[in-house]
Amino acid sequence: QVQLVESGGGLVQPGGSLRLSCASSTRISTMYVMGWYRQAPGKQRELVAEISPGGRTNLADSVKGRFTISKDNTENTLYLQMNSLKPEDTAVYYCFADPNPTLRTWGQGTSVTVSA
Repeated sequence: QVQLVESGGGLVQPGGSLRLSCASSTRISTMYVMGWYRQAPGKQRELVAEISPGGRTNLADSVKGRFTISKDNTENTLYLQMNSLKPEDTAVYYCFADPNPTLRTWGQGTSVTVSA
């Protein structure tokens, strides 16, 4: 069973950067899709970014040009580089991994707060 552990969240000023990491207990090279969702207080969880096994990425319009998703198959880790952070990026960020098209595993979440 896949276990995912996120890290890298915290408090950052507007315009700052953070890099989130999601460490997998199993090889990520075999994953169908991996990515990140976020959930702000009082809002629904929304897709932030996802990456296919071949490296093709899909990012939400609200983060295009500021966030980058990547993965390191040798380290079995998924990353989300977040630049030019805005207060509206404040949320709990969850990574996910799909070992196959019918199964999704979630991490426990890491909190990001963008505030002066």
